[in-house]
Amino acid sequence: MKLHAVLPSLVLALGCATGLAQVTPQPPATVELPVVLRQDVKAGKTPVGTKIEAKLTVATLIEHIVVPRNATLLGEVVESEKKTSSSPSKLAIRIDSAQWKDGSMQLKAYLTSWIYPTVEEGGQNLQYGPDQGSRNWNGQGQYPNSSRGYKPFPGSDDKESGVPDTPASVASHHRVQMKEITEENLGDGMALVSTRSDIKLDRYTTYVLASSAQPAPAQPAQAQK
Repeated sequence: MKLHAVLPSLVLALGCATGLAQVTPQPPATVELPVVLRQDVKAGKTPVGTKIEAKLTVATLIEHIVVPRNATLLGEVVESEKKTSSSPSKLAIRIDSAQWKDGSMQLKAYLTSWIYPTVEEGGQNLQYGPDQGSRNWNGQGQYPNSSRGYKPFPGSDDKESGVPDTPASVASHHRVQMKEITEENLGDGMALVSTRSDIKLDRYTTYVLASSAQPAPAQPAQAQK
């Protein structure tokens, strides 16, 4: 076979391969949505089709749109099975839309097995002693502080309640996986599975939803001058 007869076919094949590489779509990026549910949910007790509302706890960028904190996410329970002696407990929640004061958007997000656990955060430490961190205190005797927060003897000189500040419950900054719960692929989403007990969700834990959002299109390269 002559070389001049082979070259056109080779060039055509390389051109087709390059074209295919250029149009191959990129896999969608996963966007995490930390939320607090508006109602308790229990697998096997909360029926499929139950409408779900959740509140977004952190502003999140989805498909070039910033969904603000406290936006309402709306969806439903798509799978809810009680644990039996022969089958595990299953629960799947799908979110279909987000709404907030100045806008809304359609999306598809599923509940994952990840949470931000609740931790205790201490309040003021001024009720029963001097402010050890003050730059004005000489380290001897009682710190002369006239602020309302300082109460050497609660109730002695203040009509307000003398009960000390108690630790507040806040969400941790680090997520963890729920104990003894795994994830099952549903094709376009996921379900939670537990062989130990029925899966329960409450209104106080920060849960993580996962949404598949298409990445931003690549910008064309500028021609060199």
